[in-house]
Amino acid sequence: MRTDRLIPRLVAVAVVAALLAGCQTLGADGLVASSAPPEISGPAASAIAGDMVSRLAEHAGPGTGTILLKPDGSPFGGELEAALKAWGYAVVSDQKTDGEKLIPLAYVIDSYDGQVLARLSTGSLDLGRAYTATSAGATPASPLSVMQGG
Repeated sequence: MRTDRLIPRLVAVAVVAALLAGCQTLGADGLVASSAPPEISGPAASAIAGDMVSRLAEHAGPGTGTILLKPDGSPFGGELEAALKAWGYAVVSDQKTDGEKLIPLAYVIDSYDGQVLARLSTGSLDLGRAYTATSAGATPASPLSVMQGG
C-alpha cells in the first residue's frame, strides 16, 4: 500500500478509536449524549441506522428489552428509532415503563475525511463503523468495531 493512502487510513482509524473511547460528555445514564449532524441525507441516515441496528441485534439479541433513546432531533435519530422498532425493540424517550428491562442507548455520528463515523453505545456494548455516504444512501467503509464490557 502506498504511503499517501496509508496515512489517511491510519488517521481515520485513530478517529474511530477516539469515538469508541467515549471522550465526550457523559449523560446521567453514563452514556455519551446522542448527536448527529443534520446534513446527513435521509437515505444515508436510514442505511446507517439499519446497518447499525442489525449489528446491535446480532450482539444483544433482537427485541431483548425496551430501548431508552433520547434522540437529538436529527434525521439519524428518527431513522434509528424506526430501525429499532423494525427489529422488534420497544423504544421510549423517558424512563417510564411497566417494569420492563431498560437498555439506555446513545449514538454519535460524525464526519471525517469524507466518511461518516457511527457509534452506538449501551451500558455494556459499543459498536462503531465508518461509512461512505452519498445523497442516495451509505455503505460500510470499515469493519464493525465491537467493544463489550461487564
